[in-house]
Amino acid sequence: MSRRDYYEVLGVGRDASDDDIKRAFRRKARELHPDVNPDDPNAEALFTEAAEAYEVLSDAESRGMYDRFGHEGVRGQGTNFTDFDSFQDLFAAFFGGERFGARGGARAGDDLGIAVDITFVESAQGVEREIEFDVVAPCETCGGSGAAPGAGLDRCPSCGGQGQVREVARGPFGQFLRTQVCSHCRGAGEIPAERCATCVGAGRQARSRTARVEIPAGISSGQQIRLVGRGHAGDRGAPAGDVYVQVDVAEDERFARHDLDVLTTIEVPATDAMVGTTVSVPTLDGEANIEIEPGTQHGDEVVLRGKGFPSLRGRGRGHQRVIMDVRVPRVDDEAGRRAVADLAGKLTDKNYRDGEGLFDRLKHAFR
Repeated sequence: MSRRDYYEVLGVGRDASDDDIKRAFRRKARELHPDVNPDDPNAEALFTEAAEAYEVLSDAESRGMYDRFGHEGVRGQGTNFTDFDSFQDLFAAFFGGERFGARGGARAGDDLGIAVDITFVESAQGVEREIEFDVVAPCETCGGSGAAPGAGLDRCPSCGGQGQVREVARGPFGQFLRTQVCSHCRGAGEIPAERCATCVGAGRQARSRTARVEIPAGISSGQQIRLVGRGHAGDRGAPAGDVYVQVDVAEDERFARHDLDVLTTIEVPATDAMVGTTVSVPTLDGEANIEIEPGTQHGDEVVLRGKGFPSLRGRGRGHQRVIMDVRVPRVDDEAGRRAVADLAGKLTDKNYRDGEGLFDRLKHAFR
């Protein structure tokens, strides 16, 4: 089987520094670790390939031989994990002892996703919602131990209480020792002397939960709120997962959002735009009166400062921009045409705005 270039495996250039190579391997290790990809049959091979590339390129002598002669120059120097008992130990060496779970590799609980619908105004002002969801929770009868009340826990005979079992596995570059979570005790190292009748020794059961979620003012549709530790329970000794609440903001025909600004379009009769008037417009806080200046043009806007969305970071607030949609009436009868013609005859060039064409008005609208 042909081998890929080690620099390509790690995603670095041939001029990469030692620190660049180490960072690249750390990134690849997190991405490819078999425990992160339990359903990927290629995970072990890809992780082993990345580990071999790092072993060669992190050593100045072997890197020099590889640069000069390629894979032939480092034949026989492939990773065999002699210094690491397992993928877990190799991973821990680079990430400060980090494990995927608790004692013996016990699995942390899965995360849970929930969607919550709110209105446009609620997204601007903030709101509190009560949510209901089903999770796998610690069994109330045995407290999560899996043992019947009054019964204890025995050392797992399969793993001797370690929570892990080791086996020799074969990869594309030779044999290595792999450590796996014990399937008998699921990584706990202990099994119930007598199983709990409620959960049949699993230590977990399905339950319905409720939680109150504070949705902050200024949130956008699609953003999530994380409830730490409120998700599915993990194996014995492992932490629970999280609940991610996705906020979906309903559309509002009165408003549109642009960053922190609120956009509103109102229809203004041409006659009102010509002579000026006062109109009521919707805002996030209710109705407000604004002045339409005489000579208002289509696309002009009135800015209501501080009437937009607050920043989630707590700094600043947007504005509401009320954009004028000047409506020109249809004149269907002769009397109306004479009236318009009479008005047109009384107007001069001074009655029309100078110095602001279409592009100027567009810039004005998006200030």
